[in-house]
Amino acid sequence: MKRRSSLVSRPSPYHTAVTLFEAGEGAVETVVRRSKRLKTTETSVSDPVELEKHGPGENTALRTPVKSRKKTTTIIKSEETEETTTVAPATPATAGPSKARKNRTASPRKPKSIPTALETPHPAPPRWRETYDAIKRMRSRIVAPVDTMGCDQAQLKETDPKNQRFSTLVSLMLSSQTKDEVTDAAVAKLREAVGGSLSVDAILQADESAISEAICKVGFWRRKTQYIKQAAQKLHDEFDGDVPKTADELCSLPGVGPKMAFLALQVAWKINAGIGVDVHVHRITNRLGWHKPPTKTPEETRLNLQSWLPVELHAEINHLLVGFGQTICSPVGPKCDHCELSDGSCPSARKVVKVSSSKKSAKASGTRGTPSGRPKIEVELEEDTKLLVQLVPPTAPELEEGPHEEHEGVKVEDSS
Repeated sequence: MKRRSSLVSRPSPYHTAVTLFEAGEGAVETVVRRSKRLKTTETSVSDPVELEKHGPGENTALRTPVKSRKKTTTIIKSEETEETTTVAPATPATAGPSKARKNRTASPRKPKSIPTALETPHPAPPRWRETYDAIKRMRSRIVAPVDTMGCDQAQLKETDPKNQRFSTLVSLMLSSQTKDEVTDAAVAKLREAVGGSLSVDAILQADESAISEAICKVGFWRRKTQYIKQAAQKLHDEFDGDVPKTADELCSLPGVGPKMAFLALQVAWKINAGIGVDVHVHRITNRLGWHKPPTKTPEETRLNLQSWLPVELHAEINHLLVGFGQTICSPVGPKCDHCELSDGSCPSARKVVKVSSSKKSAKASGTRGTPSGRPKIEVELEEDTKLLVQLVPPTAPELEEGPHEEHEGVKVEDSS
């Protein structure tokens, strides 16, 4: 429906077959939109008064010129045509001018395949076996937090095999960006919050607030709360409530990456499918110069290591280097003076040298009791010993660390 000025028709005074249409004065009407086209033509007709003055046969050019008046008449002819117009239903005013969305059935997302090998294998570093055995000897004399509070300890509190595997997965999900001590305490508190046993059904029945309160000490606990609930639901719907047996299926779970997937397979299923590379493995192997050029991500480190490290060592290297990084080869201020590799086996070794310096301090006392009446001055020498840490020889890139800073009175300098 649209509104327009009405047209008034009248017969033409010049031809009976012509009908003239003129706009009505101030009349407005509502008309229905039809498929009718209007054609407009203009015709010029001389004024009949002039024809009567001069006569039809006279030559008007010989007489006094008289201004000719012409009338322009608009003739509108209507032609009816048949058209079919389809009008889409109007959208609600609140919906806005949005495009119509097609109803599509979402196809199930296929799990993304994890790369397992490099096109060109990385060469084995020289004398890597000697370095590996030296770290193994040092680890045998050290009890690290990962030995007593790692992800493999969470399953010991469960009796059902499914719950053992699920508790291992939950412990790995909570361990990201979190120390082992905090993770172990969070797993114990979560187990207590859901009824004493970590199972898929217990997590599904628990409120998110209860889970959040139990794991609030770990890093990114809000996001991990959602991940644990979503992962439990997916395990219940697609994997019969159990932990999958492939890395690709594990990585399809929310909040699970390659490192967690490989460690979960090793601990839960005793399947050696790859190396779990975390920040410790990434940092230490680069400090040892095992990657040429140095790797920038844990995934690059994993693919390099898997290309040359014997398969029988894939399952143990994570536990070995994590404990070594927690106790000796720490991210900041590594204890190179306690490491066997500081004899030249490690290109990033730091040499600790003791430097002694003496300070003089003067004390003044009153004049009483002195023969000359002058103030009595006492001089004391204080010996101050500092530890100067030097780098020998030039180090490999320090990954995931900022500039060297002073820590607990130990000054770090570059000897190059």
